[in-house]
Amino acid sequence: MMSQNKNIRLAEEFQSAIEGVVSSNKELQTVNEELENYKEEIESANEELTTANLELQTRNDLLAESYAYSDAIISTMHEPMLVLGKDLQVKSANKAFYKKFGVTKEQTEGVLLYDLGDKQWNIPALRKLLEEIIPKNSHFDNYEVKHTFLNLGETIMSLNASRIIQNAHREQLILLVIADITEVRHLLVEKELKDKALLKREIRGRKAEKLRLEKAVDERTQELKEANELLKNKNEELLKMNKELEAFTYVSSHDMQEPLRKLQTFAGLILEKENRKLSNVGKNYFRLMQESAERMQQLIQDLLAFSRISAAERKFENSDLNIIIEEVKKEFNEEIAEKHAVIEAKETCEVHIIPFQFRQLMRNIISNALKFSNPQIPPHIKISSRYIKYDQLNIEGLQPQKEYCHISITDNGIGFESEFNTKIFEVFQKLHSKEEYAGTGIGLAIVKKIVENHKGIITATSELNKGSTFNIYIPIS
Repeated sequence: MMSQNKNIRLAEEFQSAIEGVVSSNKELQTVNEELENYKEEIESANEELTTANLELQTRNDLLAESYAYSDAIISTMHEPMLVLGKDLQVKSANKAFYKKFGVTKEQTEGVLLYDLGDKQWNIPALRKLLEEIIPKNSHFDNYEVKHTFLNLGETIMSLNASRIIQNAHREQLILLVIADITEVRHLLVEKELKDKALLKREIRGRKAEKLRLEKAVDERTQELKEANELLKNKNEELLKMNKELEAFTYVSSHDMQEPLRKLQTFAGLILEKENRKLSNVGKNYFRLMQESAERMQQLIQDLLAFSRISAAERKFENSDLNIIIEEVKKEFNEEIAEKHAVIEAKETCEVHIIPFQFRQLMRNIISNALKFSNPQIPPHIKISSRYIKYDQLNIEGLQPQKEYCHISITDNGIGFESEFNTKIFEVFQKLHSKEEYAGTGIGLAIVKKIVENHKGIITATSELNKGSTFNIYIPIS
């Protein structure tokens, strides 16, 4: 019995030991699983660290390449360059600097700028500018410095400086670029001296030219004085001649016409009272005498009219052409009725004219149209006017930039050959004998003179037996 109990107890202890081992195995398995997880995390972290190291290496390579590129550019620049720290200590310089100022790399790098080369760069104004660049993030361009260097002598430099940042350590530096402009300045000075010399020569030349011009002006002034004196004398002569012309006009209008009137009167009385005592030949002589006296009187009157048109006072007024035409038509009422003539005035306008002269103009042209009418048909005279600009005309003698009144007078009379288009305006120009048509040949000369008094132009166009057209162009103002 005791042996059996002992076995049972041993079995229980063994069972308990087995259960303890199983429990320990489970705990060990859990620990192993946790270790496996830690291992995976460490491997992942190692991979990320490796990637970061590769990226950092790439960036370092690029940065080194960039620095090498920048150094290569700086070293090959023709202008001397310095890279300075914020305390103006030289960090680096290019080959051009060493060559220009006769120093070595060992003598330059790590040295304060103002101690460089036995204090050759101790320039207070430059030092002040450089010390402000980093704190104020400023820069300067084309700052000129005249300074004496041991191996260069007096030198004129153009300096440019600005702040730069070294990416690796975020260090703020100063890039100083130096250009020797001594020769350029000397050339500019030489050019200025040459320019001044040229200017002096030009001034001397201008003074000489001025003296020559002043002499020419004095001579011209004297010539003008003499010309003015001559003109004054000519004007006085002209005034004297005008007075003589006025005296002649008076004599013509009174003294010369009086004998003609007596001649006409006495010839008429003889024909009337002594008619029976005269032979037919004698009567004819007296009639010819009367006709000649009448023509002479008409000629004197036309000459007087022509001289008055030239010398009369020119008082311009705004006038309606239609009113002037109607006034002139009344003067020809009998002849218009006798010939069944039609005078048609349409689209007439207001113009700035000398009224009494324009009445004379219309009177002479209408008189000619009635006189030289075609006996086979009633006279038809058309008068029209319109405003027209200069650039619409192609006529010599008109003033540019003006507006004109174009007056057109057309008839259906006997006309004349085109070769007389301009000759008909000449004094005493007659196209027909006195037996065919009465007249003195002055009427159209008066018309032309009136148009000229108005600063205008008159032209005539005609064909034989096809009528005539007179075109008049008068400035509106």
